[in-house]
Amino acid sequence: MQLRKHTLAATAVLGLALAGTAFADPAEDTLEVTTDDGVITLVTTAPAPDHLKDVFDTIWSGWHFRDDTTRDMQRDDFDNPSMVFVDRGLDSWNEAQGKGGESCAGCHQGPETMAGLRAVTPRVDAKTGKLMIVEDYINSCVTERMGLEPWGVTGNKMKDMLSLISLQSRGMVQNVAIDGPAAPFWEQGKEIYYTRYGQLEMSCANCHEDNYGKYIRSDHLSQGQVNGFPLYRLKDAGMVTAQQRFVGCVRDTRAETFKAGGPEFKALELYVASRGNGLSIEGVGVRH
Repeated sequence: MQLRKHTLAATAVLGLALAGTAFADPAEDTLEVTTDDGVITLVTTAPAPDHLKDVFDTIWSGWHFRDDTTRDMQRDDFDNPSMVFVDRGLDSWNEAQGKGGESCAGCHQGPETMAGLRAVTPRVDAKTGKLMIVEDYINSCVTERMGLEPWGVTGNKMKDMLSLISLQSRGMVQNVAIDGPAAPFWEQGKEIYYTRYGQLEMSCANCHEDNYGKYIRSDHLSQGQVNGFPLYRLKDAGMVTAQQRFVGCVRDTRAETFKAGGPEFKALELYVASRGNGLSIEGVGVRH
């Protein structure tokens, strides 16, 4: 009973905080990124996918909910702090680090051969029937082809390689499958998205659907899109993956969290990614 009282009190306080927040529209802006190969214009706003038509008319990348300075950091690869980690990923790609001297480049040639992977993941692997995120594909090579122990899902080596691989899909439209073999995983992710967790009894939808656009604790709530991940988070002074962010969000509700890279958060990533179908993969974004 005592815990229930604390839960109700925390929920009431949060409700009052949200009620008193100011609303601000996402910034009307266009993301044109200057690269070594020229300028790329990314799709950062699009009509909502069919399964969200009763929720949103329009979907917005989280880039639109950041301040001018943060948005500008992503406009030029020279200014984007994520590129340091992309370079580290390229070094790792070319390094002969397998037990037999294997390297990523030895099998796959250049990293550009990974173009398109980030845009369609999470996805169900045709051979195993398992739901795979990019981190799973990386670890399958690390363990099966290189003979190494798996890299930590949120470890530095993984985030470096994830940054490099994700960049290869920059500008491609996110288009994860939600039907066929993906359907049960998508339904699981949807259930998690709308389930209230923790002492605050909050779901993903409470912030990113019901209250997006509002300011709370000096933060501008976005729609929670993942097309910009992995990204450099200024608050953390480092790269953050979607799996890491899910862990942080659940912990913010004062709940025991699922494991990064576990089946629950992989299903959640599939569902959340599907909410952004139609937006460009940003490769490596920048956020607060």
